Amino acid sequence: MRFSLSLPLYLLGWLLCWNLWSANAAAQEVKGPIVDTYGPVAKQIIEAAHQQNDSMRKLEELCDGIGHRLSGSESLNKAIDWAQATMKADGQENVRAEKVMVPKWVRGKESCQLLEPRSEPISMLGLGGSVGTPPEGITAEVIVVRSKEELDALPAEKVSGKIVVFNAAMPKYTDENGSGYGTAVQYRGSGAKWASEKGAVAALVRSITATSLNTPHTGSMRYGDAKNQIPVAAITIETAMMLQRLQDRGIQPKVKLQMEAKNEGEAPSANVLAEIVGREKPEEIVVIGGHIDSWDVGQGAHDDGAGCVAAMEALNILRKLGLKPRRTIRVVLWTNEENGLAGAKDYAARHQREPHVAGIEADSGGFAPEGFTVEMNDAKKADIALEQLQQIASLLKPIRATKAMLGGSGADVGQLKALGTACLGLEIDGRTYFDFHHTWADTVDKVNPRELTDCSISLAVAAYILADMPQRMGER
Repeated sequence: MRFSLSLPLYLLGWLLCWNLWSANAAAQEVKGPIVDTYGPVAKQIIEAAHQQNDSMRKLEELCDGIGHRLSGSESLNKAIDWAQATMKADGQENVRAEKVMVPKWVRGKESCQLLEPRSEPISMLGLGGSVGTPPEGITAEVIVVRSKEELDALPAEKVSGKIVVFNAAMPKYTDENGSGYGTAVQYRGSGAKWASEKGAVAALVRSITATSLNTPHTGSMRYGDAKNQIPVAAITIETAMMLQRLQDRGIQPKVKLQMEAKNEGEAPSANVLAEIVGREKPEEIVVIGGHIDSWDVGQGAHDDGAGCVAAMEALNILRKLGLKPRRTIRVVLWTNEENGLAGAKDYAARHQREPHVAGIEADSGGFAPEGFTVEMNDAKKADIALEQLQQIASLLKPIRATKAMLGGSGADVGQLKALGTACLGLEIDGRTYFDFHHTWADTVDKVNPRELTDCSISLAVAAYILADMPQRMGER
């Protein structure tokens, strides 16, 4: 359509808006056998869940009643017991815990203090897997770098004996680049190894977030093949930028780092499973789930208490509606996602002979769902799966979760990809997820009950259709 410049501006603006709305509406209109067959069921699920569901109550019980759940901790064991008892009370079938050995890392007491050019405490959190400092701590000058390239360009004598500070900024979330997490997290994961190779005595890493109120973010690190293991901790954006400014002005900051962190080998844990057994093909499985462990700060509400209770309640919604699909829907609450993936690896190995037709992971927080990603080893099957997913997602239009795209699914469910499984990830509005990720601020009050309900609805609708449609996902 061409517009005449003689049109009134208000009319021109209206026509432009109408044209864009029409194009978007047409693009979102999806038709097909899945839409025709399962539209009424999706509507039933959405309406029933909005009238009543227990997702928020479950999240409060888990997070307020038990709290954070680090691998190998007593609180994680309590959460595993709670999940089994809760799903048995809901009437789910084959509720069980499958034992998994997990790494046990203990934080202990820790602190960081700026000594020069003035005395000031530094907010910090040791990174999971780090070794500790000597009892007296480590006191040293810091050297700040903005990237690995800056570190690599420095001669070893400028780094040796110092504490390396990685001041690598994570971009703020946008629809174009997502969160930028994948780029920034390399410094948390490998920063200690890189610094040790230059002779550093410790490392401090700018927290992996774009927004901070002096809040440090923990997370997992790895030494790999490092010959010298040095302690490493996360500091806040504010501290990293201050140290950068001091160095840029020619002032040499000095800090004291004390950490009691230690690795205590392995400890017993478990994945938790529950099912609605399929009416025709019970041996074929559709998995939904999240990870029940969390870091040892905050309550692990968004990461990943929300994903666990959304999956638990999705099964409960279907159970209460009497919806029994052709295939079995299985909830799996994986253990040890945060610092090892032992639960996901054990599950994939233990159940490799079972035909898993699809798996959906919810591990991006309990914010408003936007749709799903899907990935498969077979590119042709992935294209077919995407077509099917587009139809499924279109049925979630009442809750605005209509996106369907090819893309990564999740660390836990992704272990099933090698088995030929269609692996899906629940996509959410992630604009504020990394404000709370791995911090003391990841608590229940940050979760919106309606958005958490919509996460449960998304999982329930997708899981039911994938488990009930005649063909497997990715097949015509």
